[in-house]
Amino acid sequence: QVQVVESGGGSVQPGGSLRLSCEVIGNFFKVYGIGWHRQAPGERRESVALITRDGGTTYAERVKGRFTISRDNAKNVAYLNMDNLEPEDTATYYCHTQAVPLGVSPAGIEDYWGQGIQVTVSE
Repeated sequence: QVQVVESGGGSVQPGGSLRLSCEVIGNFFKVYGIGWHRQAPGERRESVALITRDGGTTYAERVKGRFTISRDNAKNVAYLNMDNLEPEDTATYYCHTQAVPLGVSPAGIEDYWGQGIQVTVSE
């Protein structure tokens, strides 16, 4: 079984910073790309930042220059450092990854999502 566990959300004032963590735990052979997505009330879920296993990154235009995604392959953890937060960043943030679970036949890459974590930016 593979689980994705997010942590680090909370409330912050505009201009503040938060750091989200995403840990992939369980029985798996390898974790591939890890991405952060977010969904505000009444809106579609959108991709925020992605990082490949080799460290390649992509960002949504709205967060470029403010958010930084990184990962530690040895710990199977990814981080999202969010600086200069804006009220428009308020949303539930979800971590997504692709991994090959052990004990599954035939073996293949599966998608896994975390439960989501709230980030609120307000005065």
